[in-house]
Amino acid sequence: MNIATVVGPRFESIELKRTAPAPRVLHVIPGPAGGGSMVFARRQVASLERAGVAVQTFYLTSRTDPRTIAREGLSIHDVARRFQAQLIHAHYGTVTALLCACIAPVPLVITFRGDDLNLTDPGSGRAALARVLSQGAALRAARIICVSARLKQHLWWRAARVTVIPSGVDLTLFRPRPREAARRELGWSYEDPVIVFNVGNDPRTKRLDLARAAFARAQAACRNLRLHLIDGNEPPARIPLFLNAADCLLVTSDHEGSPNIVKEALACDLPVVSVDVGDVAERLAGVTPSRVVNRDADALAAALLEIVALGRRCNGAAAVRDLSEENIAQRVLAVYREAIGSRPPCAA
Repeated sequence: MNIATVVGPRFESIELKRTAPAPRVLHVIPGPAGGGSMVFARRQVASLERAGVAVQTFYLTSRTDPRTIAREGLSIHDVARRFQAQLIHAHYGTVTALLCACIAPVPLVITFRGDDLNLTDPGSGRAALARVLSQGAALRAARIICVSARLKQHLWWRAARVTVIPSGVDLTLFRPRPREAARRELGWSYEDPVIVFNVGNDPRTKRLDLARAAFARAQAACRNLRLHLIDGNEPPARIPLFLNAADCLLVTSDHEGSPNIVKEALACDLPVVSVDVGDVAERLAGVTPSRVVNRDADALAAALLEIVALGRRCNGAAAVRDLSEENIAQRVLAVYREAIGSRPPCAA
């Protein structure tokens, strides 16, 4: 913040405070511009624009075809120049971040979100390569955002440049609604307790097999218990409806950064039963009823039955109030200003 002091013979000293203008930022997001893919990144860009940031968004159409990647790298450079970007923000690691690191004509901010730093499949060469690409990109970043403290621990270097900022929650969209009204809109039974599980686009990492095993054990004791799967093709606008209609969210993932579905469930006051993954334990601290249990089908089933038997909502909305998109946008904006004011990072 610049401060100018005006002094005159007939005037007392007056401090005039000028707020630094919001920066111009080119956001690079992998995947299509619509649908459920990277919707949390698109929502963050929109919240930053509402906060006054001048934004331009570039969507990478491919992260596997070398010719397309090279062509899009040139396009990113050209768009950044024409937009007069002061900063590029890569909203994922791996190829997305490394491409930006190689061509960025301005300081680079990278947000690591989970699978880009987590070694999701130790036996997979592709997963190992993705992690190496992310680590390489981090060397060129002026500032780095990790969505959880646990994810930050996977960085090999540049820890001093990291700020932990989870993705924000749209609290106008994700908010408590009467369960009966949500069920009526979905056509669900009012009597049957329902567990929701977010499969996304990766049932293996989300551990759908463990979720099904835990549900089967719970259903043996509660015959009318139901399991509803939310897949990656579900329109994002319908997710709050499922969360408000359900009795509990189940999370069994092997790896996560900061699972948005947990924060969104809490914003709807939906109890959560989860394994200790990502920042879930932090999010559920002080939230009742909710449980963090061992990665075991019997333990998960027991927790599900306990939550369902209580038959009440949790105090999650109060717990995630500070994670509103508006609050998170201000924290990201502070990182932008640090990045713009920093000296360009060296490669070594």
